[in-house]
Amino acid sequence: MNTMSRFLPQPTITLAIIGLWVFLGSSLSLGNLLLGVIVGVSIPWITYRFWPDQPRIARPLAGIALFGLVVGDIVKANWEVARQVVGPVDALKPAFVTVPLDLDDPFVATLLASIVSLTPGTVSIDVDTEAKALYVHALHVEDEAAMIATIKSRYEIPLKEVFGC
Repeated sequence: MNTMSRFLPQPTITLAIIGLWVFLGSSLSLGNLLLGVIVGVSIPWITYRFWPDQPRIARPLAGIALFGLVVGDIVKANWEVARQVVGPVDALKPAFVTVPLDLDDPFVATLLASIVSLTPGTVSIDVDTEAKALYVHALHVEDEAAMIATIKSRYEIPLKEVFGC
């Protein structure tokens, strides 16, 4: 391990933490930025032993596009869930759905599960890498096949593109 990778074992994660810290911070000050750098460098440095392999991003621009898509979907899903919760409870059709995965990388499969859980109205229950399945609970499912197709086309395919798997 060279000196740079010893100091910054996960540079992408470090930049993401710093960016989120500054974005979510109450002010854009030098102190806030400095604290973000300290947290952004410390967390990956402390946890690098727990990472099985450093994820390799094959197409970073596709990752930025996926990030924008996920943020937009989170906002949209918030409105949908709020409407459903305020509406009649009898109209809800909760369901457990098994999403077959075309992913071999456990890190990317876990990232997909995290994206699904971040989207209001859905929660990832389990990622079974042996069965290549993602188990999801959804607050409202009209068409199970359509939900599976949406998860695969909106998140799984772009994740495969981003990580080259």
